[in-house]
Amino acid sequence: MVAMTARGLKAACLAMPGAEEEFPFPRNPDLSAFKVAGKIFALSVLEAEPLKVSLKCDPEIAEQLRAEYPAVIPGYHLNKRHWNTVTVDGSLPVRMVREMIEDSYDLVVASLPRAVRLTYDSR
Repeated sequence: MVAMTARGLKAACLAMPGAEEEFPFPRNPDLSAFKVAGKIFALSVLEAEPLKVSLKCDPEIAEQLRAEYPAVIPGYHLNKRHWNTVTVDGSLPVRMVREMIEDSYDLVVASLPRAVRLTYDSR
């Protein structure tokens, strides 16, 4: 199976409407935070080997993914109920990783105030 590259991961995150990449953690200057409306939906050190990304996830689905896929573990240094850390090493299909990014984005957008949310709900 082909693995998503760091370039592909970044492109998938930035393809979400209104998404921006920031580096808000001075102690971890290589940690990319992908945000929408100032809220993080993905975190990754794009130069890391193996490549990993932390994504928000519905708690029930998060548990299912962890049970089924060794590449999915509780969020590293995050709320383990709502975040998964995914190793992007080719063990998961690229399409699945993209869908997990989209789900994370959607969860964050759903938590925004209605007026703000409407500007991102067009996808």
